[in-house]
Amino acid sequence: NEVATSAGIDEIYVENYGRDKAKINLDIFESLKDRPDGKLILVTAITPTKYGEGKTTMSIALHDGLRKLGQNSMLALREPSLGPVFGIKGGATGGGKASIIPSEDINLHFTGDLHALTSSINLISAVLENHIFRGNALRIDPKRILWKRALDMNDRSLRDIEVCLDSNDGQKHRSGFVITVASELMAILCLATNKDDFIARINRILVAYDLDNNPVYLKDLRISHAIYKLMKEALKPNLVQTLEGNPVLIHGGPFANIAHGCNSIIATSLALKLGDYVVTEAGFGADLGAEKFLDIKMRVMDKKPSAVVMVATIKALLSHGNGTTELERLQSGILNLKHHLENIKKYQLTPVVAINHFVSDEPELVAYLKSWCEANDYLVSFVDSFLMGSDGATDLARKVLEVVNKKSHFKFLYQDSLSIKQKIVAVSKRIYGASKVKFLKKARQQLQEIERLNLNHLMICMAKTPLSLSDDPSLVGTPKNFVITIRDLTFSLGAGFIVAITGKILTMPGLPLVPLAVKMEDESI
Repeated sequence: NEVATSAGIDEIYVENYGRDKAKINLDIFESLKDRPDGKLILVTAITPTKYGEGKTTMSIALHDGLRKLGQNSMLALREPSLGPVFGIKGGATGGGKASIIPSEDINLHFTGDLHALTSSINLISAVLENHIFRGNALRIDPKRILWKRALDMNDRSLRDIEVCLDSNDGQKHRSGFVITVASELMAILCLATNKDDFIARINRILVAYDLDNNPVYLKDLRISHAIYKLMKEALKPNLVQTLEGNPVLIHGGPFANIAHGCNSIIATSLALKLGDYVVTEAGFGADLGAEKFLDIKMRVMDKKPSAVVMVATIKALLSHGNGTTELERLQSGILNLKHHLENIKKYQLTPVVAINHFVSDEPELVAYLKSWCEANDYLVSFVDSFLMGSDGATDLARKVLEVVNKKSHFKFLYQDSLSIKQKIVAVSKRIYGASKVKFLKKARQQLQEIERLNLNHLMICMAKTPLSLSDDPSLVGTPKNFVITIRDLTFSLGAGFIVAITGKILTMPGLPLVPLAVKMEDESI
């Protein structure tokens, strides 16, 4: 409650979940409607290693740093998925003294939002299958059901399944699971602006085709209000705090490699009403999270970001480089940073480089990276908040303030009037650096279906490996003359975009050889 007060949230809107978590009632928007919006700051990163480069840690650090300087800032982040928590990447609550609490609760069940999402996703499947079993008045073709079940866990065995194996239960057909954070319903949660918009969006979901090749939408199943009842509490943003007691809104958590990678518009909009400056992050590297934040989320919000922070680590830059010495590897690895910085400038935005410090970093390598940034006219800050908290981020905060108070000339990468194919080519060539885009047979058929259904006005959401600018995770650094292969296009009409699936990307990840769940066995409970 003290944290809510510090954020300017009246206690009548605070719904406590225990002593250290709360949801904020959406009625608060009416009381804030006349307040001007604050300035929006996006935190993104270079192409990461499989463990991530600390965007969340840097976002927390910047927020704490701004507050340390006396600025009224807010932080809006995504909710963690259990997939990475028990898989390879771990939780998403920052690190060291730049963390949010209660960390374990946030990483696990939190306030139940992902459980509500999973139940709602599976309710759609259950009602759809039951409709077919009970006479199939909509004449749904079981072989053309598009909607997939979900589980917030990495379980590769559920990617492709068969259901109704007992003929008494219905007609046998293929189905599958996606991880909850890759489902369209998660995207809808994060792109909906209010209750009515949420219901309108879920009614537009394309769930199947009928036997005459006509689309079947969720509105035809007449369950939008049942889904809303399941999701009612999940629509409310969650309030927690940093280790230094600064307010944080956490809400929604789509992956950025297979979904759009941004926290909810509801939480970001609330933060903009409460703070003069709002820090938020988008998943994975700038080729994925930042592109989707700028081309999808900003379109829906009709907002302009005022600054972009580009997180870089010596570790990741070395992994993207070649050479016999670490300095040589860093010098070539910096080309990856250069690529991402130049991409941000294509949106008419000014990036600030944040060097996320690790104790293993060689001082001479950090000095070289700083001098390269300065020589190329980029503001750069060495951030040591893992060890020092807000004291390690005040320099970054000052440099971001230099940029954020200037007028934003932001523009989108592509225009709505382009076809879906043209939008995919624009992102692939202008952001990734591809020389060519290849559409496989299934994707070409889907492009024809997009034309038939008049869907070219929609946005695009690229599903691509986060480990490379290309769609091949083994091509690290800054690859040239590569081809982006589009193997499938899926329709997320409620979210308002077409998902272009590249390479070998999967919407249900698998666990590594030794999952983090196994490593937890050695921890004291």
